[in-house]
Amino acid sequence: MKRILPVITILISLSLLGLILFQYLWIKSARDAKDKQVEEHIIFAMRDAADALSQDRGAVLSLGPKNDLLFPQDKSQYYKLSVMQRFSREDISEIIRNAFNKNNLKGYPFEFAIIENSISGRSVASDNFLNLYLDTLSNKNHIIPLIPPSGSNYENLVNEELLNVIVPNQTSIIWKEMFWFIVGAVLFTLIITTAFFITIRTLLKQKKLSEIKSDFINNMTHEFKTPLATISLAVDALKNDKVRGNEEKTAYFTNIIKEENKRMNKQVETILQAALLDKQEVQLNLKKLSAHTLINSALNNITLQVEEKQGTLEVHLDAAKDTILADEVHFTNLINNLLDNAVKYSNENLAIKLSTENTGNNIRIRIEDNGIGMNKETLNRIFEKFYRAHTGNIHNVKGFGLGLSYVKTMVDAHHGSIKAESMLGKGSTFTIQIPLAEV
Repeated sequence: MKRILPVITILISLSLLGLILFQYLWIKSARDAKDKQVEEHIIFAMRDAADALSQDRGAVLSLGPKNDLLFPQDKSQYYKLSVMQRFSREDISEIIRNAFNKNNLKGYPFEFAIIENSISGRSVASDNFLNLYLDTLSNKNHIIPLIPPSGSNYENLVNEELLNVIVPNQTSIIWKEMFWFIVGAVLFTLIITTAFFITIRTLLKQKKLSEIKSDFINNMTHEFKTPLATISLAVDALKNDKVRGNEEKTAYFTNIIKEENKRMNKQVETILQAALLDKQEVQLNLKKLSAHTLINSALNNITLQVEEKQGTLEVHLDAAKDTILADEVHFTNLINNLLDNAVKYSNENLAIKLSTENTGNNIRIRIEDNGIGMNKETLNRIFEKFYRAHTGNIHNVKGFGLGLSYVKTMVDAHHGSIKAESMLGKGSTFTIQIPLAEV
């Protein structure tokens, strides 16, 4: 698992980066192709508009009889009107719009101008054409000549006119048209990325569970091996002839067997209790009880251990109101677990302080110790099931790593909250808040 996980992570990361790169290249290629397509449609539309504007439509002026020497076959002299003379600005705009619609450019905005290619340089233009024309960085000017119909006698009697068309913000319009394609590509990329992270997180979780399982088996083996070895020694001692005849020694070794058996049963009950908590099958028998009475019951269980370590236990039950809805057994156990941890992870000169106070409609219980403390990583994980802080030797502090997980579950079941604070080498503080029962 340790070797496979990095390989899987690297392979999926490379695949993801490759997918993102090709998505980017595809979008860029699609935009370039769309830009080229729009450019072609604009040119085709301008050609259609130029053809419509260049039609004769009988728009000629008679200049009187022609000179027979110059025009021996014609009796009248004609002069063709320019596009600017034959069409109003609104007419030109409508012709260009029709040409745009015909060439798949419906809805595309445009600005236009018709400029005479002569010294006079006469022109007619839409309102915003000049502003766009000057902004050459953002806009592209498309130009096409307006050519009079070929074959007419007055084909060369008018100055050349140029049709100029600008589509403002052409690039932005293309991006808008590609919006849903881009959204789709980004969406599926995000889905794949999310799936990647979920996969990696699941693998890491499985790896952590595997490590926890190994740690748990090691701890369980140690916890059961010690009392079994003690029982085995006690049984061997009872077989000794000198012990058989001595009632005091027989009672002593019998009591050892009984205590070790009770210890093993307690460990089994702890594991079974954890299984029940997993299945959420623990039913609390909630009653209105005095929190101080339950705390004192837990203190009675821990006093002997504190005395054995020659430590001190300071108690300040200052809460004026202490009636809560609680399960007598489980609430006492959770307090007992916190006190037991304070003893287990203690340094020399053990000092434990337990205090209560009222905060609003809650009773606050604080348990402080001057033990080995915890680092930030341990502090963030102490309520995880089977997690145990490493203290140099995996067996130097006994347990399965179920105590604080049980405490957190029971506090939640009592609709309360628990917070842990600690500094490495300076001790830990656990603060529990439980709502008061309505009187």
